[in-house]
Amino acid sequence: MSPPTKRSLSNASSNATASSSSSSPPPHFQPPMKKAKSQAVACSLDPNKSGLHNHHNQDDNDVVFDPSSMALDDDSKSDDARAPATANLSRKKATPPQPAKKLVIKLVKAKPTLPTNFEEDTWAKLKSAINAIFLKQPDSCDLEKLYQAVNNLCLHKMGGSLYQRIEKECEEHISVALRSLVGQSPDLVVFLSLVEKCWQDLCDQMLMIRGIALYLDRTYVKQTPNVRSLWDMGLQLFRKHLSLSPEVEHKTVTGLLRMIESERLGEAVDRTLLNHLLKMFTALGIYSESFEKPFLECTSEFYAAEGMKFMQESDVPDYLKHVEMRLHEEHERCVLYLDALTRKPLIAMAERQLLERHILAILEKGFMMLMDGHRIEDLQRMYSLFSRVNALESLRQALSSYIRRTGQGIVMDEEEKDKDMVPSLLEFKALLDSILEESFSKNEAFCNTLKDAFEHLINLRQNRPAELIAKFLDEKLRAGNKGTSEEELEGTLDKVLVLFRFIQGKDVFEAFYKKDLAKRLLLGKSASIDAEKSMISKLKTECGSQFTNKLEGMFKDIELSKEINESFKQSSQARTKLPSGIEMSVHVLTTGYWPTYPPMDVRLPHELNVYQDIFKEFYLSKYSGRRLMWQNSLGHCVLKADFPKGKKELAVSLFQTVVLMLFNDAQKLSFQDIKDSTGIEDKELRRTLQSLACGKVRVLQKLPKGRDVEDDDSFIFNEGFTAPLYRIKVNAIQMKETVEENTSTTERVFQDRQYQVDAAIVRIMKTRKVLSHTLLITELFQQLKFPIKPVDLKKRIESLIDREYLERDKNNPQIYNYLA
Repeated sequence: MSPPTKRSLSNASSNATASSSSSSPPPHFQPPMKKAKSQAVACSLDPNKSGLHNHHNQDDNDVVFDPSSMALDDDSKSDDARAPATANLSRKKATPPQPAKKLVIKLVKAKPTLPTNFEEDTWAKLKSAINAIFLKQPDSCDLEKLYQAVNNLCLHKMGGSLYQRIEKECEEHISVALRSLVGQSPDLVVFLSLVEKCWQDLCDQMLMIRGIALYLDRTYVKQTPNVRSLWDMGLQLFRKHLSLSPEVEHKTVTGLLRMIESERLGEAVDRTLLNHLLKMFTALGIYSESFEKPFLECTSEFYAAEGMKFMQESDVPDYLKHVEMRLHEEHERCVLYLDALTRKPLIAMAERQLLERHILAILEKGFMMLMDGHRIEDLQRMYSLFSRVNALESLRQALSSYIRRTGQGIVMDEEEKDKDMVPSLLEFKALLDSILEESFSKNEAFCNTLKDAFEHLINLRQNRPAELIAKFLDEKLRAGNKGTSEEELEGTLDKVLVLFRFIQGKDVFEAFYKKDLAKRLLLGKSASIDAEKSMISKLKTECGSQFTNKLEGMFKDIELSKEINESFKQSSQARTKLPSGIEMSVHVLTTGYWPTYPPMDVRLPHELNVYQDIFKEFYLSKYSGRRLMWQNSLGHCVLKADFPKGKKELAVSLFQTVVLMLFNDAQKLSFQDIKDSTGIEDKELRRTLQSLACGKVRVLQKLPKGRDVEDDDSFIFNEGFTAPLYRIKVNAIQMKETVEENTSTTERVFQDRQYQVDAAIVRIMKTRKVLSHTLLITELFQQLKFPIKPVDLKKRIESLIDREYLERDKNNPQIYNYLA
């Protein structure tokens, strides 16, 4: 019973006061039945007045009003009982008015008692309702009354007993429900459906019970430590009895694993069923131990077998697609029905069995095929998958091996394909660049691997690639490349420059490039002066101004020669002394800038000798103190020829000109006659006659016919010569490189290298004064920019010792001392 409210108390006291001045009967007072701790109310009145129901244990000056002593029913009091009180109240009228007295309220210690069997009766109602919930039957008692019943029990400190009774009742029903699953359908899918139904029923039932006993959850459970909520209590009971039925748990896990395996094999399964059951395992807290562990073991076995089978049956692109598909499927499973925490170990397990175990096999079986086929998408897939299992290092090594092996086939293919080496290398490099960008995400380690591998293969043949790159540039920069725009030419130069960076012997490249550039400039065969200057600018950026200093000097000489020729034509010597009918243009070259050319003697026609002497006189008068030396091997002329079948202009070399001019005075000349008349060196003369009588343009006829020029051959003017063009170019022999020319260029490079080595040794020793042989060799390798053998370095050291730049230490011959 609950104590009266303040409003009830004020009403009671006012009624008691009224009874002292009125003849009305005392009011009926019925305390409310709301709280168990109901107390009586006492009112203190004047001690001289008669009170209502005086108690013997109170003081004389207190009148106690005790509602608990009054009957709960008004009808139980008789009229006789009220009579004495009425008489006293009526006497009060004669008494003079007294001052108002203070009211005092006191609590009486007596407690109301609960009805007999209150707890048992209330529990009987609740038990009936719980049974009805578990048996899915209707209950006569409505939910509000059940909720109020739980409230009343909790208010009377009976929450603990109620909790235990609910737990016991739930346990009985859960135990029966799980035992009923034992021995059920052998069909695992049907069995799993039954388990799901059992679990779903439990969830629904525990939610209803929790709704009824919500007050118990919010008071007793919260206030009592180590007591589970009703929902958790239900889960714990389900988990307990599931573990007591190992057959049910084992059969459920087996069914789940079979369903997932069936799905992996391509069969359709009920994913919702899987989702619900796995959430059940998670809610029960047994997911990791009961399901995840055996699931990962089964996954490992499944993919181990599948990986072996597919590697044997499929080619690498198909296998990689299959692996990618499998990993995507496993990720989907984690999203759809597996626990989120399973994703990481599951994907790792699949990656280990499908990828990690087969890395080497995949690379050996398919990497070269993918690279050769330029399979961008498949290589990208391989890179992506390998990055997942930290196998990019293996892929990088495979790339390095592929570049070296393939590149070696291009570079080492000796003479047959030397002319195609540079185009092949450029094509190979472009292929690798596209793969690196599109498939390997421009990985820095892979970029460095590409550079290292290319540098290795391009220097397998020490000097040949450098020479061929220079010749390739000569071919591109020479006039006659029709259909090539300036943009395309510039792009080609940039690509070749990439190959140039990999060359260790850049001095070899410089020597051949300079020789070819000289021919292009002197013969006017350069496709574009802008392109030439652009290339030199690129080389300057790569190697510094020292590397291109001579090349830039060559351009300056050509420009200066144009000015000199203009001045010469306007000079008095030219206007008065030059023979008529001849025009001559002279290139004045600085010896240090241009390649070294061997001097070749020739007896020039009188007109040319006169022209040379006049120009020499003009030049020395303008630039005193200089010496001119004529390079006959570089001269070229245009001859006007009268053939019986028409006039022609012949573009020929100076040597060819001297030979042809002899036929103005003779119809037939022997090889020896020509040799005596021209003074040309024997080998050069044979090549010259061969080009005139045995080539495509046969201005002369050789007797007897043949490809080679012999000592007893004779030559006659070809009167029957015809050609569709007016100006005809007789193949300029100086544009064709000979083996000797190449050899001499290479020898000059080695000679220059010796000077560089000597300078480096002296520079190092001058700084260090004393140094051991090993340290000197080490420092030389660091300073020299071209490849050189230790044996060659030792020879240069010995040479410097002989020339007294260095000396061996007297106590230790492995140590050198610098001699000032």
